[in-house]
Amino acid sequence: MRKLYLASWIFFGALVWIAYSAPADVGVGSLRFTHPAVPEFTPRGVAASWFGEIRPFCNPVEVETRMSWTPPPDGFEGAAFAAACFALAGMTDRARSMIDDLGGDDRWRAAGVVFNVAHPVADAGNDAAAGPIMELVVEFWPNHYMALYHAGMARLGLGDDGGAAEYLVRFLEHYELQDGWTSSARMALEELGAR
Repeated sequence: MRKLYLASWIFFGALVWIAYSAPADVGVGSLRFTHPAVPEFTPRGVAASWFGEIRPFCNPVEVETRMSWTPPPDGFEGAAFAAACFALAGMTDRARSMIDDLGGDDRWRAAGVVFNVAHPVADAGNDAAAGPIMELVVEFWPNHYMALYHAGMARLGLGDDGGAAEYLVRFLEHYELQDGWTSSARMALEELGAR
């Protein structure tokens, strides 16, 4: 019985691994979107654990108080996750300041952490919340094509045609695959040109 129990857990683990290693495939109408592999830096350890605990408080009402009670761990990872928390709370100036305080490659790496944390917000279509965060990512990682795409689509959704066009053109300069993301960006640019 014990061997059967162990075998069922191994089988379940293999199914979970397969499910999470397969690319997310999303369709809208005739367009197919597969999330491309974006170079990323995903820290693990103390800072990630700290963020897991503080994440529910990354909102404009509670973030300042919670951060004073439970400050982030020292070092790059703590600063990156703290910046992500402030960005989620809509305090992008505060997040920018934290990233600015880092040096060299740690700046774009921290922007990658912010992107990873905020990407589900962008995928959910919350343009008002995602747009400023994606623009923050692009400030520190100018060729981050998925951040460029989401920043452009957020600007489009908010009615800023000029900003949308700028980000989407830059997205197309850096993104080489011919897929749903490319088609979506081109259609948005055609729509902007027709206005």
